[in-house]
Amino acid sequence: MYPEHTPHVPVQRAVEVHQPTPYPPAVPAPAPVVPVQPGTVPAVASVVLPDGRVVTGYAINPAQPEPVAAKPAVSRTAVNVALGGAGFLAVCGGLILLTSFIAALTAFITQLVILAAVCFGGWIAVQVLSASGHRGGTTVNIRRAVFKRNHFHG
Repeated sequence: MYPEHTPHVPVQRAVEVHQPTPYPPAVPAPAPVVPVQPGTVPAVASVVLPDGRVVTGYAINPAQPEPVAAKPAVSRTAVNVALGGAGFLAVCGGLILLTSFIAALTAFITQLVILAAVCFGGWIAVQVLSASGHRGGTTVNIRRAVFKRNHFHG
């Protein structure tokens, strides 16, 4: 799979070395200073400490606490009960519609059964009444019947 080791002289290749070119450092231009005038000059306050030292500085407004979230006019429990009642009414309404649907489906199936019985009964009646025209039937006029060999003949 690997070729046998054969002694040979390595090939001399010219090597070119690349030296990085330094870039001169970028000197940022100084940003122009825009003087900002305060809207109002804050008042300077001086405080005398108990040991007699005087501290002078600007007055800082005290931090305002975050406002407490106002309680809703209706309690959460009342809202949950109301939502539960609305869901219960929706389910009851759906059950009423379901029972109405089942009743309508039952009436429809009953009407189909009655229609099938009427059609089948009419077909039976046609078969029976049309057979009287043939002489092979068993309907006989009994007044004129003559009894021969266990058969009625008209």
